[in-house]
Amino acid sequence: MREAAAIPDYLVDTYWWAYVHPRAVRLFERQWLVNLILWGNFRKLRDAALDALGTILAGRTLQVACVYGDFTPRLAERIGARGTLDVVDVLPIQLANLRAKLGSEERVSLIHRDAADLGFADASYDRVVLFFLLHEMPREVRTKTLAEALRVVKPGGRVVIVDYHRPRPWHPLRWPMRWILGRLEPFAMDLWREPVRAWMPADASEAIAQRTYYGGLYQALVVTRA
Repeated sequence: MREAAAIPDYLVDTYWWAYVHPRAVRLFERQWLVNLILWGNFRKLRDAALDALGTILAGRTLQVACVYGDFTPRLAERIGARGTLDVVDVLPIQLANLRAKLGSEERVSLIHRDAADLGFADASYDRVVLFFLLHEMPREVRTKTLAEALRVVKPGGRVVIVDYHRPRPWHPLRWPMRWILGRLEPFAMDLWREPVRAWMPADASEAIAQRTYYGGLYQALVVTRA
């Protein structure tokens, strides 16, 4: 039996207020608040990720890390009759919160794993999604997480990523967001400084399609496994 994943120190130290403490879960599990945090863009970004994955999802789908709001319930609605959805998270409290949202959805399995060490077989999933996850990770963890996502997806399969991006110079929220992220989400500024490809394996030859949203503050990428 695989040993239970330990909660990383960086997560406890940096994000205790957002994901780890029970009061945080009770506070942030509100659809309107999630939308407010994303300046009214949650639905647009959610649907961009879902549409990149597909309308009816056959085979195996993997979501890396739980998400506040209705992202996963909407994703579960797209799982076809012969499809399955696995959701991994390193925090048991987040998995319990998601189970409460999903109810008894039999096609969805919740698995206690670390995103940087998934432990699944190579090329075992048809598609993988990372929705606002990379900005929460130090560089070394982010690099391992992307390598794991690419490792477990089948050749020709997709890794869909939605996250922050450096906004245009004229964006009215450019300086407020720099202040907010710098104090509350210090790893997020990496996504302003470098493209996602910078954290992929050096020998990666995957094709990447990118689109930005809301004046460049957010990005959606579709990485097709070579």
